[in-house]
Amino acid sequence: MPAGRGHGSRASVPAEGIASAVLGRRLRAVDVVAEALARIERADPVLCAFLEVWGEEALRRADEVDARVAAGERPPLAGVPVAVKGRHGLRAAKPLLAAGAVVVGATSVPGPGTPWQTWGLGAHGRTVNPWRADRTPGGSSAGAAVAVAAGLVPLATGSDGAGSVRIPAAWCGVVGLKVTGGRLPSGDRTGLAAPGVLTRTASDAAAWWRTVSGRPAAVEVSPPLPVPAVWSPGLGFAGPDAEPVALARAAVGRLAGAGLVRLVRSSSPPELLDPAPAWLALRTPGADPADAHRVRAENDRRLDALFARADLLLTPTAPTAPHGHDGPGEVYSTALTWAFNVSGHPALSLPAGFGADGCPAGLQLVAPRGREDLLLAVAAQAERRGAATVG
Repeated sequence: MPAGRGHGSRASVPAEGIASAVLGRRLRAVDVVAEALARIERADPVLCAFLEVWGEEALRRADEVDARVAAGERPPLAGVPVAVKGRHGLRAAKPLLAAGAVVVGATSVPGPGTPWQTWGLGAHGRTVNPWRADRTPGGSSAGAAVAVAAGLVPLATGSDGAGSVRIPAAWCGVVGLKVTGGRLPSGDRTGLAAPGVLTRTASDAAAWWRTVSGRPAAVEVSPPLPVPAVWSPGLGFAGPDAEPVALARAAVGRLAGAGLVRLVRSSSPPELLDPAPAWLALRTPGADPADAHRVRAENDRRLDALFARADLLLTPTAPTAPHGHDGPGEVYSTALTWAFNVSGHPALSLPAGFGADGCPAGLQLVAPRGREDLLLAVAAQAERRGAATVG
């Protein structure tokens, strides 16, 4: 159990369960939020998941939610405590607030001047992995992943410019969704970053997606199973470590065994061009974008061909286990994720088990553009059929 996860409280209740209880008048939003604030107060001096906690404001908003419910409103996230990424994360949380969620604070992100984005700095110090304090939780949505994994909140927002939702989701053992590039508003001028969410269950991630995309639950359709999928341990250019590959491949086996995916085999495994030069060129002011556009166009062509014969691409989420707080050395933690920031495809990290160090690993699911529903449906079925490990 991650540090901070309390026994006998509502720490492990999914967001949908909380909202159902508040809407049914079995719980008051103000009590749910007060419990979340108490958990944060107890655990955050160790975890350092939060930059700021907005306790007084959160209790006021929770009281407003209770008044809305008493007046007959049915906000779908009534009383759900959520955290937002960084001090400016509240700007993108308006749909959540309208849906009755209550923002309790801002989660940690990397400190200024760092060359590494796979760590976080909270109000009490560096953010630690809830499974091992000497390891990083990943980043840059570091505190978001920790707050969810430790049961401080059931849902936290993130943003993903190179893997910043998916990597911490993998290393903290939670679900992390990056949406299709350009599908939701983003302040990133390069178009690489897309909004995302971290949750303990796929159904909670789906509830977030319905809220921010405006898609009613009635339009969701379960895909025909098994879904044709392609497995690639390194996308043709990365050299991931053996253990995260083995854990992700075992997770693929569980998905196949549960009847959720059917591996499509080919004489030519999927190979993409290394997106690193393209990503770095797009993020570097004054750099010539010509090579970036060439890499993007070629990888788009290859991905189009792949998705013409399969509906999912499956890879490890991260190429290594969580590293120490001194940084990952020469290995890019983003090696398997940032190709899909350049291409814009939606991607989800699903818990895939635990390494020898006791830390979680993730399986990355990538879908055609605009198919968040497919990612969420497969992830939800994996949880229901016991094919996903949830911390």
